Amino acid sequence: MLNLQVHARNAPVRALQVEQGCTIGKDASCDVIVKGLLIGKLQARIVREHNAYYIEDQGGIAATLVNGSPITRYGPLTEADQIEIGVTTIRIVRAAAAIQPAHQAVQHGQQFAQPSLVAAHGGHEALPDRPPLQAQASAQIEPSFAVAAQVPSSSEPSYPHAVAPDAASADQYTPVRRESMATPDQRAAEAPLRIQAAQVKKTAAAALPVAPINSPLGIELRKQAHMKVISALDLRRLNVARMEEDELRKTVGAALDDILNHDVSFQTADIPLSALKKSVFDEIIGLGPLEELIADPTVSEIMVNCHNEIFIEQNGQLTRSPVIFTDDRAVLGAIERIVAPIGRRIDESSPMVDARLSDGSRVNAVIPPLALKGPSITIRKFSRQKLGGEDLIRFGSMSADMLEFLHTAVKEGANIVISGGTGSGKTTLLNVLSSYIPDDERIVTVEDAAELQLSQPNLVSLEARPANMEGKGAIHIRDLVKNCLRMRPDRIVIGECRGGEALDMLQAMNTGHDGSLTTAHANTPRDCIARLEVMTLMAGLDLPVQAIREQICSAVDIIVQQSRFSCGSRRVTHVTEVSGMESGVITLQDVFVFKEEGFSEHGKIQGKFVPTAYVPDFYQELIRRRIPVNTDIFTRVE
Repeated sequence: MLNLQVHARNAPVRALQVEQGCTIGKDASCDVIVKGLLIGKLQARIVREHNAYYIEDQGGIAATLVNGSPITRYGPLTEADQIEIGVTTIRIVRAAAAIQPAHQAVQHGQQFAQPSLVAAHGGHEALPDRPPLQAQASAQIEPSFAVAAQVPSSSEPSYPHAVAPDAASADQYTPVRRESMATPDQRAAEAPLRIQAAQVKKTAAAALPVAPINSPLGIELRKQAHMKVISALDLRRLNVARMEEDELRKTVGAALDDILNHDVSFQTADIPLSALKKSVFDEIIGLGPLEELIADPTVSEIMVNCHNEIFIEQNGQLTRSPVIFTDDRAVLGAIERIVAPIGRRIDESSPMVDARLSDGSRVNAVIPPLALKGPSITIRKFSRQKLGGEDLIRFGSMSADMLEFLHTAVKEGANIVISGGTGSGKTTLLNVLSSYIPDDERIVTVEDAAELQLSQPNLVSLEARPANMEGKGAIHIRDLVKNCLRMRPDRIVIGECRGGEALDMLQAMNTGHDGSLTTAHANTPRDCIARLEVMTLMAGLDLPVQAIREQICSAVDIIVQQSRFSCGSRRVTHVTEVSGMESGVITLQDVFVFKEEGFSEHGKIQGKFVPTAYVPDFYQELIRRRIPVNTDIFTRVE
């Protein structure tokens, strides 16, 4: 018979007699009901074996403590033991069952306390990703059970008990007697065992390297902590959608702190608790390992090929990042948190999506079955500080004379197309040039995914919308361009022309909306003209090529070619005027060009920006209108 006293906070002391065993947890069917957010429905149970009583933890989030130490299984229980679960304390008042002799107890302890098989908390098998040295430490300690079994029994019994199997606490694997109850002969017999275990502990601690948070062990701990937080929050009752972000962060942070501080399975020397907490918190609330990359100002682009393969661009160079997601589900969770706030969706029926982050960074995501390696994310980051023309000069992207020319062109209403390849800096340059539009003009921007950062007061921003789950309700860029013509704009800025909207853009430029700007993908100014022709044909109208070229020639004034070199440097390589048509071919005239002069010893492109001495036609028109302009920029070599 086992007599217990149950002490719960703000409740009277309860006496309980245990014959064969009892259950402990927060479920109403348990013999001892313990309240608490992290308490399991079946937190622990007391069982009777071989005329003795043992307590077994059942793997709840909270730890089961005996005499202040977390356990997976402990026993035999005696009057000296005190069990703590949450805010409830259970004292052993009387243990009347017969106690085994010392050698029998040790043999039984060997049966249930194999350190190589018992997990740190929860009674599961040890993680296969544990460093092999821990298994070696366990193997070296296991023979000590046999030695302990040879200790002669006496009237003072010994009490083996299982503890958390960790190489850092390997000496605790040995079944030891309580010092207060062991005889001098017994303590002397156990002294060599303690020395042996201490030596194993010291060797293990010296040989084990500190495992990073992205090691197999770290990933497993991140997964377990994530699942336990979700279980602890009980999302079926907690309406996360109605919670403010600060409240949600506070709630999740409190639950995570409680789990990590009370569950010994997470308290390992290999993984610092602070790193584990940050990783799990970011994965639950934010974008997981991408949070630190987004916060890094030196990272300009993030490319997630699959959950364990992330590349970044820093200073124009691609490198592989050491951070990884735990699995594909974590990547999908990050994608959902990106697209949900802006009303986008991604699923098997619509496995691609364009979106943006709260800071304006552009996001593209693709999921299986299209992405064969797993969910993929590409993030084009925007600088936290809005860049200006002076920044482009400082970066070496253009010269001061080129910037002065483009500033004048925008201010005086020239229609400009920025051409370049992927990642060449077209949108950044478009943002800079758009900032030169006078404040007294009405601007309407049209984008697939909002990226432009204009600050003029009279501004309307339009964004395309994909189809809904039924395939209806899509609003394309071309629809928005047509609509913005009815909004009385002085300037139309299209983030990027990719298809038939090019025809509507040319129509707008030719119908009184001078000073409009857009971008297009092309490698040279001549290629840009060809691209505009092709995109105009994509509008579905059977227009002759000659008519299209005449539209382009009369609509576009300046083409600015932006290029990205192999070293990662970005340069404006051409500022070209569309000067007219000859024999049915559009003629182009370079105003400024970038002349390459090789590479530096650090592998960076070298060269200089030079004018061609050509004065554009629209500059000559400004001179005829007696508008003061600086023509020295066309002959001055910096």
